[in-house]
Amino acid sequence: MSATRSRRRVGWGLTRLTVVATSLLALLIGLAFSVLLWAISDTREAAGARKQVRAALFESGHLERLVLDVETGERGFLITKQERFLQPWESARAAFPGQAEELLRDTEGSPELRTLAHEVTRDAESFIQDYSVPLVDAARQGDPAASSVETTDEGKRRVDALRAQFDRFEMDARALLAAREQAAEDKLQLAIDAATAGLAGSVVLVVAYTGYLTRAVVQPVRKAASVASRLAGGDLSARMPQTGGGEIGELAVAFNAMGDSLEESHRLTEVAHRRLKLLYDASVAVGTTLDVRRTAQELVQVVVPGFADFATVDLAVSVVRGDEEPPGERATMSRVAVGGRGDAPPLHPEGALVTWAPITPQARSFVSGRATVEPDLRASAAWQSADPEGARRILDHGIHSLITAPLCARGIPMGVVTFWRSRQPRPFEEAELSYAAELAAKAAVAIDNARRYTRERDTALTLQRSLLPQRLPAQSALEIASRYLPAGSQAGVGGDWFDVIPLSGARVALVVGDVVGHGIHASATMGRLRTAVRTLADVDLPPDELLTHLDDLVIHFTGDEEADTARGDAAAFGELGATCLYAVYDPVSRRCTLATAGHPLPVVVAPDGIVELVKGPIGPPLGLGGLPFETIELHLAPGSVLALFSDGLIASRGRDVDQGISELCRALALPTASLEETCDTVTHALLDGRPADDVALLVARTGALSPDRVVTWDVTADPVQVAHARTLATDQLHAWGLAEVEFITELVVSELVTNAIRYGAPPIQLRLIRDRALICEVSDGSSTAPHLRRARVFDEGGRGLLLVAQLTQSWGTRQTASGKTIWCEQTLPGSV
Repeated sequence: MSATRSRRRVGWGLTRLTVVATSLLALLIGLAFSVLLWAISDTREAAGARKQVRAALFESGHLERLVLDVETGERGFLITKQERFLQPWESARAAFPGQAEELLRDTEGSPELRTLAHEVTRDAESFIQDYSVPLVDAARQGDPAASSVETTDEGKRRVDALRAQFDRFEMDARALLAAREQAAEDKLQLAIDAATAGLAGSVVLVVAYTGYLTRAVVQPVRKAASVASRLAGGDLSARMPQTGGGEIGELAVAFNAMGDSLEESHRLTEVAHRRLKLLYDASVAVGTTLDVRRTAQELVQVVVPGFADFATVDLAVSVVRGDEEPPGERATMSRVAVGGRGDAPPLHPEGALVTWAPITPQARSFVSGRATVEPDLRASAAWQSADPEGARRILDHGIHSLITAPLCARGIPMGVVTFWRSRQPRPFEEAELSYAAELAAKAAVAIDNARRYTRERDTALTLQRSLLPQRLPAQSALEIASRYLPAGSQAGVGGDWFDVIPLSGARVALVVGDVVGHGIHASATMGRLRTAVRTLADVDLPPDELLTHLDDLVIHFTGDEEADTARGDAAAFGELGATCLYAVYDPVSRRCTLATAGHPLPVVVAPDGIVELVKGPIGPPLGLGGLPFETIELHLAPGSVLALFSDGLIASRGRDVDQGISELCRALALPTASLEETCDTVTHALLDGRPADDVALLVARTGALSPDRVVTWDVTADPVQVAHARTLATDQLHAWGLAEVEFITELVVSELVTNAIRYGAPPIQLRLIRDRALICEVSDGSSTAPHLRRARVFDEGGRGLLLVAQLTQSWGTRQTASGKTIWCEQTLPGSV
């Protein structure tokens, strides 16, 4: 019985021990499972939190893209002033409130993220409502401050601040996600330790469960972290394998969708960046010169090869010529530019005349004023039907797609630019039409400016050439050659001029001048000044007095123009400042008298080859008034060369005036066969291509009248001496073999000498000069000039000068230092 009791006690003990062990095991297993269940529950909560954080990240990224769309559309509109750039701006504004609500809803479970989300949405809404919307409204109303640098910098600062807030939101969200993942891993490890300490079976279970968690949860999460790290590092090709299910599968799908979205956004950003860069390059590189053909070539160089493989520019012939009349729908086009990469395609060459059929894309674009795309040329029957043979050659060359865009400015069609693709496999798309149209619009403005400049420059050049001497007058005092080179800069034709004016007594006046400014007004002012100089030269004024009168005229011109401006005629007003050099050469005395008003002094080349710059006072430019002009006298040996020039010959950006004078002297010292060759030598030595300013060059080689062609007699103030004067004159005519003009000369000498004796004052002098004409001069000491008048029937005098005027080719009077000289000229027999 005791043994039974003992067995029962032992059995009870074993049972109790078993119960206790079982209870302990059950307790340990329950504890382990409780810990496991607690860990699993927390893991599920962490997974839910991660899902919510991922959704918040996704919504914040979408919200950031909306802000960038607002900023991009606003900037595009401010740069181009085209409403189409506001389409993404309007869409982003409309989508922003809903997207902001989504972000706030996804951060409800996280107070930290919700606070950041409130800040981000509040600042983004402030950027849109307080900055972008007023800025766009101001730009629409034409406010120039909307496009200022300060406004743009303020926008950039705000966008950068918003991006920083989005980055901080992402960093905090990812930090929160990482913390929750770490907490889940810690609790999981605690569950594993508890199960291991409890019993081997729970260890197996825990190990199996741990393996499951590691394979099904931890590893995918770590892969997700790795993919997220790679995406954050810029590897947009990183993706998660979509092999799991449930939340892990959703995580993989979300990560991969985010990667696809980032990759697409990056691609679109790169495309937009390339297009914006190309538009910027076009705005900088197209239109650097005011030359129509050069501007078209610059457009071709910009778009190849970034946008197209080949490009052609066709302009109406009237546009190339600079005409104002708009071309018609069937206007003949001239191909002004063609270019590309690789072998030249079978397109019309540069310079060819082109006429498009109405069904061609070029004709449609030109008439409608809209860009046209042909994505597949092989499938375009209309394009091929216009010129089947030419189309076949183009297709055989590999060209598969084209875009045509009209070149229009101020509503006037001027031509068409065609973009061709051959090497780029991607055809042109409809989305690229607006881009091509914008490129063409930028180029059209530059081409129109060049066309208008060409027309104005040709008009000014024609006006100036018509105002310059068409041919130099015949005279024997000087051998003359000249050059006039218009400015080649964008400033246009200037107001430089030169003139050669025959004077009485076989003398010749040389004039070189320069009007301030460029264009038609400068040319017109030059014509007025040249006319004024010729008028004053006819009065036979000395150089200093002539410049004084000319200075007064310029001052009056300026006053008249200012009055016109006050009445609203601003186009008529211009800078009327000018310089002028006036020189008179006398072949009898071989003296050259000159004066200058702000103009460079001439250079003299002696017969022995010595070159020297004339030294002397230089008066103020015309139009200042108040300061006198001084005369410079030179004695020039026969055969001397006198070079007069404008400052455009000696001054340039890379050379100062002194250096230009030195180079001019060196060029004039070179031996030449003629004055024409001298002009070529000088211009080639000092000018490189088209000059930046107008250049006027006047080169004269001096001659001298031999003593046997000039005779002078002193006449006593006695009426008896008139007959003696006639005798002296007729004897000299017989000595010269000019008996045919004896009768007229005798009458002229008689009348002039009689007037000098009767109305003049001693000393009286008679001079005959045999030049291209027979010149008769009578000088006396009186400064009172005679006047031509018509004598009445019973007048005893007043017919002498009238008789002289009727019998001679020309007559006049000039003041001298000691009185006056009355002169007249007769055409010699056999002269032309």
